[in-house]
Amino acid sequence: MQVVKLVSHVSFLLLMLMFQPALARAPAGLAKPNCPDHCGNISIPYPFGIGKDCYMAESYDVECDETSTPPRASLRSIKMDLVNITLEGGAVVKGPVISVDSLRRQEVLPLNLEGTPFFVFNNYFIAVGCNTRATLWTKTGTTEHVGCDSICSNGTSISNIRVDNGPCSGKDCCQGMRWPSLLQVFNSTFELIDAKQGSDGRILAFLADMNWVYDNIWSPQDINKLASTVHMSLAWILNSNSWTYNKDTMDCSGLFLQINSTATVMPPGCSCSEGYEGNPYLQCRDIDECKDRNNTCHGLTRCVNTKGSYKCKLHPLLLTLLVIGLALGVLFLLIGAWWMSKLIKRRRCIQLKKKFFKRNGGLLLQQQLSSSDGSVRKTKVFSSNELEKATDFFNENRILGHGGQGTVYKGMLADGSIVAVKKSTIVDEDKLEEFINEVVILSQISHRNVVRLLGCCLETDVPLLVYEFIPNGNLYKYIHVQNDEFLLSWEMRLRIAIEVAGALSYLHSAASIPVYHSDIKSTNMLLDEKYRATISDFGSSRSIAIDQTHLTTHVQGTFGYLDPEYFQSSQFTEKSDVYSFGVVLVELLSGQKPIFSASPTESRSLATHFIMLMEDNRLFDILDARVKEHCHNEEVVAVGNLARKCLNLNGKNRPTMKEITTVLERVIQKGSNVQQDSQENENIMADLSMQYMGCISDINNDL
Repeated sequence: MQVVKLVSHVSFLLLMLMFQPALARAPAGLAKPNCPDHCGNISIPYPFGIGKDCYMAESYDVECDETSTPPRASLRSIKMDLVNITLEGGAVVKGPVISVDSLRRQEVLPLNLEGTPFFVFNNYFIAVGCNTRATLWTKTGTTEHVGCDSICSNGTSISNIRVDNGPCSGKDCCQGMRWPSLLQVFNSTFELIDAKQGSDGRILAFLADMNWVYDNIWSPQDINKLASTVHMSLAWILNSNSWTYNKDTMDCSGLFLQINSTATVMPPGCSCSEGYEGNPYLQCRDIDECKDRNNTCHGLTRCVNTKGSYKCKLHPLLLTLLVIGLALGVLFLLIGAWWMSKLIKRRRCIQLKKKFFKRNGGLLLQQQLSSSDGSVRKTKVFSSNELEKATDFFNENRILGHGGQGTVYKGMLADGSIVAVKKSTIVDEDKLEEFINEVVILSQISHRNVVRLLGCCLETDVPLLVYEFIPNGNLYKYIHVQNDEFLLSWEMRLRIAIEVAGALSYLHSAASIPVYHSDIKSTNMLLDEKYRATISDFGSSRSIAIDQTHLTTHVQGTFGYLDPEYFQSSQFTEKSDVYSFGVVLVELLSGQKPIFSASPTESRSLATHFIMLMEDNRLFDILDARVKEHCHNEEVVAVGNLARKCLNLNGKNRPTMKEITTVLERVIQKGSNVQQDSQENENIMADLSMQYMGCISDINNDL
């Protein structure tokens, strides 16, 4: 049988396997502070209480009538007199007796506890009468019931019945099976077994606590007094929000998680755990077992009370000596283990560094350094410890940028100099010789517009390259990222173009061995504190390809800057750098990205778009609006024509970087002359104006 409304809100039910005898009393002092804990001889433990704020909920409000003798305790919510309450979830009350007189009139109404936290539980069904079949129904409309038959015994009157040894035998008194499950509603019905015989006197039926049955039904008593003395067992529940379960001090082994007609009896519910005493619904207090002389601590041991238990500890002096001895032994053992671990770790670290150094071409680099003249010795080989300290062990907060093949960190060396440390992600062991040669050559390059390679570290799993630090970021963000505080003027753009062209011209021809950059783009052009351009081989990609062809830092290139001729032939030449530089020139002219969106679904190449506009003689349609009013048309046309030549699909028809540098220098020199002539004309006009004003003043004086 499914129990109604209230049960759905219950988190668990605390039950007893068998309640204590009816006269058992809960320990004193289990009520809330400043609340009565007894009504006469009946102990009232919390969650029950007498008076306002003494109970957990109104269902547990106990009324104590002290005018009665002895005082009478009753539950207001179910209007029943209390006999006993147990903290394990049980209570004994004076239950109702359903009786029918000789005229078949029922004198007591059925029991209904619905809407309360109380359930009838673990009671015997007793019926007293003659020629009577008594049936207990749990609820109207259900088929669940229990009953018994009571026949007449030699015509003896019901008022003279005495039950001798054992349960009612079925003569003038019968006993139904013990009802172990929970119910809140029940009623009894009566019918004659033999309609011709009739019944003698009043018929009684009731549910009785098992202990009360054994103490009273088998004893000679006047049956007419049963109506006022029958004891019935109840189980009570608590709502999950009403109290807090403390698993450290409470033992709630008797949880009743499913409430239905087939429920079985569970062990007792909540009580204070072993070693604790008190009311589990208020506070369980620790028992000091050391005050009990029956504890097991004797001889060299002494008793020490703990939470929920006690310990037998050795005598303090003996314990101190033992602890000191053990501590010294453990200390020496730990020191030895730590020293051995550190030694082994250090040896492994040294071996690993040697392995990396050899794998990364360290022996080849040493050979190069020893066989070269003194100028090569400026290629410094850093230790891994130096760079770990410089970058705070490659802290994420030191990252300048990420790329497809590595990450660049900002670092500060022991001498205070700021550097950029490139940590590659891949290594091609087949091309380590080319990589070492490249490191040696690039470290010798000395040009103010080429970022300087200071050295490398080969003791790590991947090589680390150390460059000088350029503070103001890359050219890309100044062209394409809107910045109202700083405008890249036309003069600055021309100067940057000349500086980059000069650096590339140096790499292509003036260096000891020609070096092709292979990834010229605006993100690889860094600006120093004076906004002077510096070519770098790390930018948005932040990668130093150590696994590529001889004397090139990037073979793959970047889409949008990539030379179409190289894309088809895979042969990189100095004219490939020229093409990429032409794209940068168009970026400086237009302020547009190398790959831009012509529509939401179409992306176009800036180089192709620029060539088409030049063929239509529409150069100024692409000019950046931010510099349109501050530049000379002749300069714009000259730079546009130069960019067009750089973007020629045939590499042989492109100018060299030296020729490009010469053209740009002429453009800026011509612009300077125009500005100078303009300034001289303004000065002449100003002098003539002053002379004219002086003549007018003299004429006025003469008049």
